[in-house]
Amino acid sequence: MKILALETATLAGSAALVEGGRILAESNLAPGRTHSSTLLPEIQKVLQEAGMSATDLDIVAVGLGPGSFTGLRIGLAIAKGLAWAAGKPLVGVPTLDAMARAVQPGDGGIICPVIDARKGQVYAAMYRPSGPLWERLTDYDALTPDGLAGIISEPVVFFGEGVRTWGGVLSESLGPLFIRGDEAFDFPLAVNVAAEAEMLYDRGMAADPADVAPLYVRPPDIKPPAEPHNRRREMFL
Repeated sequence: MKILALETATLAGSAALVEGGRILAESNLAPGRTHSSTLLPEIQKVLQEAGMSATDLDIVAVGLGPGSFTGLRIGLAIAKGLAWAAGKPLVGVPTLDAMARAVQPGDGGIICPVIDARKGQVYAAMYRPSGPLWERLTDYDALTPDGLAGIISEPVVFFGEGVRTWGGVLSESLGPLFIRGDEAFDFPLAVNVAAEAEMLYDRGMAADPADVAPLYVRPPDIKPPAEPHNRRREMFL
């Protein structure tokens, strides 16, 4: 199964083309330029490197978040456009699940991928091993670092770009219960979105592109536009 996967929940965008668990081509971008200017050229590069076009794909996959509202909207819009134009199904993958997928389950233990949610919060969920994969123990949630620490009563391995910002607070609150995970797993990657998407597809979770929505967890930061000054003045005349 040929899967084109995109991940734009954080500042480090990612695109990958995977077939049968084998990476045919991928592009993982360092934080910096906006996804709107980088993602489409990287998708074209990935397809060209594999000698394919969008019509050769079986499915398109995209990270749904939680994460950057702008990044999620850009990634989902591009994924929907590709899937619709090529006549392919779209599979949405929760970003925290894809991050957990990057880590090999060990002998027990709990992991917690963490994404910086801004405004003094993090997006997080906790997972425990279940055979060769992970079982999610908690809802996807937006919490303060202290709030996250408050629900932990045993050692947890933390990773994610949110730990780069809030790791000190979590470590101070949790003491020996805080274990810093490998920094190589701090940013979600499209290859892990593809792995999750194939599993979801096999479970019948593919959808019409129009029906796939981002997983914001908390309401987007959207405010109604302010009325022009002269319009506000007219209301009081």
